Order: sequence, then C-alpha cells, then structure tokens
Amino acid sequence: MSTGQEANIAVPAVDEAKRTKVRSALLRYRVLAYATGIWLLVLTAEVVAKYIFSVDNLPTWIAVVHGWVYFVYLIVTLDLAVKVRWPAARTVGTLLAGTIPFLSFYVEHKRTVQVKNDYKL
Repeated sequence: MSTGQEANIAVPAVDEAKRTKVRSALLRYRVLAYATGIWLLVLTAEVVAKYIFSVDNLPTWIAVVHGWVYFVYLIVTLDLAVKVRWPAARTVGTLLAGTIPFLSFYVEHKRTVQVKNDYKL
C-alpha cells in the first residue's frame, strides 16, 4: 500500500544554491571526461604506432599528459559524485571510465543525462 511519500523520497527538493553547485561540478566533469578520452585515444595511437608499427622517435610526453589529465578527472569526478551522492559502485565505474578508450565519452553522456534529470538542470 502506497502512502504517496515515496514520490517525495525519490525526487528530493533541490534548492537553487545546490543546483548551481551541481551544475558547476557537472560542467567540470564533462570537460575533463572529454579531455581524458581524447588524451587516452592519443596515447593508444602512440602505443599502437610504437609497438605494432615499430615507429621510432615518438613523443614521450603523451603518457605524462594523459596521466595528469586523468588525475584531474579523478578529482572532479569525485567532487561531482559527492555533490550528487552517487553510490560507490557508480562512482568507481565512472572513475574507471577514463582508462578504456571511448568509454569516457559514453559514460559522460549517461551520467550527464542522469544528473540533468535528477536535478532539473
């Protein structure tokens, strides 16, 4: 038997200050998700060129740049996860999305749609 209170629990009222913080965190997450995905693709291309096609004289800084971009991605993703109160499994899955080529783009889209729906952004 439903009392009607379940609807209030499922969609909490969000004040404008919270919505603004979530909107900012979401924008930072989206930018870093794309940056991480792009640098991961560049790193993958470098690895393929080096080990499959035996190309010499490739830049050595690509892995370092991807590593730092991924580190910042971890920080902004955790920031968003705390603000929107993601469960641990969703947070870890989102954090790991930056380690598999193309996955960060897909996960970014899914998380953005979900957060925008939840917070009416």
